[in-house]
Amino acid sequence: MSTAPTDGLLPWLEAPLAQALHGTRGHALLLHGMQGVGQFELALAVAAAWLCEGDASLRADGRACGGCVACRLIAARTHPDLLVLIPEALQESLGWSGSDEPGDADGGKGKAKPSREIKVEAVRAAVSFAQQTSSRGGAKVTVIYPAERMNPASANTLLKTLEEPPGRARFVLASAAPQRLLPTVRSRCQTLRVPLPSADAATGWLASKQAAQPEVLLAAAGGQPLEAHERLVLGIDAQAWLRLPREVLAGQAATLTAWPLPIVIDALQKLCHDALSVAVGALPRYFPPGSLPPGGDVARLTACARDLRGAARHAEHPWNAGLGVEALVLQVRKALQPATEGAAPHAQRPAFATLKS
Repeated sequence: MSTAPTDGLLPWLEAPLAQALHGTRGHALLLHGMQGVGQFELALAVAAAWLCEGDASLRADGRACGGCVACRLIAARTHPDLLVLIPEALQESLGWSGSDEPGDADGGKGKAKPSREIKVEAVRAAVSFAQQTSSRGGAKVTVIYPAERMNPASANTLLKTLEEPPGRARFVLASAAPQRLLPTVRSRCQTLRVPLPSADAATGWLASKQAAQPEVLLAAAGGQPLEAHERLVLGIDAQAWLRLPREVLAGQAATLTAWPLPIVIDALQKLCHDALSVAVGALPRYFPPGSLPPGGDVARLTACARDLRGAARHAEHPWNAGLGVEALVLQVRKALQPATEGAAPHAQRPAFATLKS
């Protein structure tokens, strides 16, 4: 008789995990799919299954048992044969703070802004880790997420080990943008696509997290439930999302100034997208149809969307966020107005120019 899994796996990852565990034949697995569906959680579940020391006959579908010494070490983030390689900037939010970036505190660099890349020094440490003898007599597993954050030097450092892994070394790479990986890295990995969950599965999970109107939050996040939940934690609930088109059309920026700038830009991009869809007779994707103003000007909306893409490239810069958000709202407001109102596209100053000034 098999035991029920106790790993708390997200419900829509059950099938991909079974596929990963029963279909992986090589030493390196590349999980890929849209951001916010659980690639990192799936990668950890695969790693835990590979390292689990529980009785295989009692493990449901080959998953980690959750109760053996190895599983308890993984839960405590102290398993000596598991290395989780993530950028410094993501370590705290993912619960692996400071564990896998060598040299973080050397010299006077401790106050530097956390890197959003996976550094070559960290990959060298991972290669060295893979070459060491297993502490518990099993596999040595390295999880790399987001794998596309490896710069070319980092990725090239990993190539030889991916091609000829020492001993029982195994790798799980997880990525929302596999096209940004070196082709030589992709070719050395077995790939598994992680699909978006069904709307029923995603909204059910969000509802279990006390989310009101989960269908609104899910649409706002483009069908990505983890992103929807992250925004809910930040106070961006369904009512705030539904009010957004009306507030922007009125030039009101108070709600948006409380949001992180990258999320503000993303929300305004989605508002422009849906307003443009309505203007050409298509259905919106992120907002309910009744919440969007009619009559947006196609040319201005197109120009505004282009400017917002420019702003998104600089969203992590330390600008004056308050002034920047107000400028963005005014620009989108003009684009949402009928063609006879507001300024022509060529007369608008891109809002990201104000953000950088």
